Amino acid sequence: MKKLLFLAFTILFSQFSFGQELLFDVTVNTPKIQNVDPKVFSNLETSIQEFLNNRKWTEDVYEPEERIKCKIQLTITEEISQTTFRADLAIQSTRPIFGSSEETPLLNHVDKDVVFNFEPFQPIVFSKNLFQDNLSSILGFYANIVLGMDYDSFSPLGGDQYFQAAQEVLSSIPQNLTGTYQGWRQLDGNRNRYWIVENLLSPRVRDFRLALYKYHRNGLDAMVDNPTASRVTVMESIKAIEQVNRNYPNSMILQMFANSKRNELIEILKAGDKNQKDSFFRALVKIDASNANLYQKIYK
Repeated sequence: MKKLLFLAFTILFSQFSFGQELLFDVTVNTPKIQNVDPKVFSNLETSIQEFLNNRKWTEDVYEPEERIKCKIQLTITEEISQTTFRADLAIQSTRPIFGSSEETPLLNHVDKDVVFNFEPFQPIVFSKNLFQDNLSSILGFYANIVLGMDYDSFSPLGGDQYFQAAQEVLSSIPQNLTGTYQGWRQLDGNRNRYWIVENLLSPRVRDFRLALYKYHRNGLDAMVDNPTASRVTVMESIKAIEQVNRNYPNSMILQMFANSKRNELIEILKAGDKNQKDSFFRALVKIDASNANLYQKIYK
């Protein structure tokens, strides 16, 4: 009986220990803070990491090696009070490339509209449709964006439910707090959380999401076995994304894509022939015009 109980406990423990989807590395930097005990930020770092990594975000079962690798760097830029802070949040996520030991970036974004309250040793409590506090809402929002982009890369439009969950988080922010906690509204600018989820759920961006799947599953994941054909597939994906840019110019999600993929695309293109390079260059310059000079590296 003891052996059976031990086995049952082991299975149960394994499910709870290894079911989580996200594997975040969290760093909190405080270059300008002098009046708050550094232990507060050490506790903040631990609390964010435990909140993101120990919570179950989906109904799917993940093995430990399948968890999505992510990073958050939270840079505290202002001490508003002893428990209220302004910060920049840099978030990254990656995805493995099949048949290789390499990973590809899916998300590389900096959110500069982060104001939050934090009481040391208080748990971070989150509900996607009931506002608890701005920190948990921001973390829950980006957790769902990470999940949605990862699922989109493995199946066509596979991230829908997670982008919808991010939309629910956005909708849960009380109107009387949106002036204090900016980044959730259309009027807060054209590069914020509102526009991330608006873009991802917009019919005008549907073809971008389908191209994201093709880029990863039919392009990168086949690169080891057939690099020439895979490069053509990547090019087709970029052409589709260029068309999305025409239909929805200056959309935030395409700039986020370029920020994540720029260096990777340059390396892929270096191996192409002259015609491929020229075609790629023209398309990428239209998508990422402000960084056109960087794409000259494909010719070197």
